[in-house]
Amino acid sequence: MLSSKKEIEVQFNDLDPLNIVWHGNYIKYFEAGREHFGRKYGISYVDIREAGLATPIITLKCDFKMYSKYGDILVVETSYEACEASKIILNYTIRKKANNEVVASGQTIQVFTDHSGVMQLYPPEFYINWKNKWGVTK
Repeated sequence: MLSSKKEIEVQFNDLDPLNIVWHGNYIKYFEAGREHFGRKYGISYVDIREAGLATPIITLKCDFKMYSKYGDILVVETSYEACEASKIILNYTIRKKANNEVVASGQTIQVFTDHSGVMQLYPPEFYINWKNKWGVTK
């Protein structure tokens, strides 16, 4: 399974009036995990753009399990879910580093488009080559 882990320290400006992380910031943490995963495995936004493609998010899910607060060190684990379609599915688990408690989990689904926004119904050559490089069979 292709996965990566990215540590994030909760900053003061991530908090809401209740002094816990505002729910929308977990999406920002997913993004940090997605960017870290992309750089690690050669499927970053830059790599995709250089291949003449874009990957807009079409689905985003987030389940909140526990709050986090200022100074917490969070670990965002991002894992790739293989599929045969022309899309990238990433799953996320955010845990508190101190006790491994799950704070949130979620998923994003991205599709491939060309730079004019036309969706690619079949996996583009870039993605096929990427999958082959990492031994992804679906």
